[in-house]
Amino acid sequence: MSALAARRRHPLATALLVLLGLLVTGVAYAAVMPSTADASTESASADDIAQGQKLFLANCSTCHGVDAEGRNEAPSLIGVGAAAVDFQVGTGRMPLAASGPQAPEAPTRLSDEQTAQLAAYVASLGAGPSIPSEEEIDPDGGDASKGAMIFRTNCAMCHNSAGAGGALTRGKYAPNLSDTSYKHIYEAMLTGPQSMPVFADTTITPEQKQDVIAYLATIRETPNPGGLALGRLGPVSEGLVAWVLGLSVLIGFAVWLGAKSS
Repeated sequence: MSALAARRRHPLATALLVLLGLLVTGVAYAAVMPSTADASTESASADDIAQGQKLFLANCSTCHGVDAEGRNEAPSLIGVGAAAVDFQVGTGRMPLAASGPQAPEAPTRLSDEQTAQLAAYVASLGAGPSIPSEEEIDPDGGDASKGAMIFRTNCAMCHNSAGAGGALTRGKYAPNLSDTSYKHIYEAMLTGPQSMPVFADTTITPEQKQDVIAYLATIRETPNPGGLALGRLGPVSEGLVAWVLGLSVLIGFAVWLGAKSS
């Protein structure tokens, strides 16, 4: 017992226990952490990946490097997954037309087939989020009421409660979501483009992402009660319009009554 007690009082005993605890925690985390493997590479052929590499060298390597490890301000693409490529290229943000605070949405430069090939190549470089399936982005499979709560909590501070977008700092902005496809909305939540945070499946589950899509679909289908959308920017703009119009009408009546009495 005295020998065991002496070992417990050894100066390295505390450090050894801390290292053992960290090792056990790391192993347990790795065991329960969801896999980030990209399923899109399973369905992609070797020819698709080869064609995607050619497209990458022709359109992307100038900024991201021939090895896709990034250089200067262009980030590394290893591990970003097919979803990030499909979003950036599918919305015309990449290849980047001109430098600026953020890449704006623009007409696409690559076809759907070329985008899929490029995504397959980047996905082959390292595991990452895959392109969502049609079932995952179907708004009919989500709960709009739950999606509204999730959207107001995580998205409305930038995109507005109705998804109308808004200004951010340093010339950046949150885009209007009214015309964004459901696939790209899902991919944006999954990959966090521009200033948007990443909402991984451990943060917002695939079912909750589908709920958000269902909420945005409901907004698009809901008619404007007043007849005019007014940008759907909220009560401030609506109150301003009502105040200006109402005050103008009152002043007009006052002037008309005054002119009539004289």
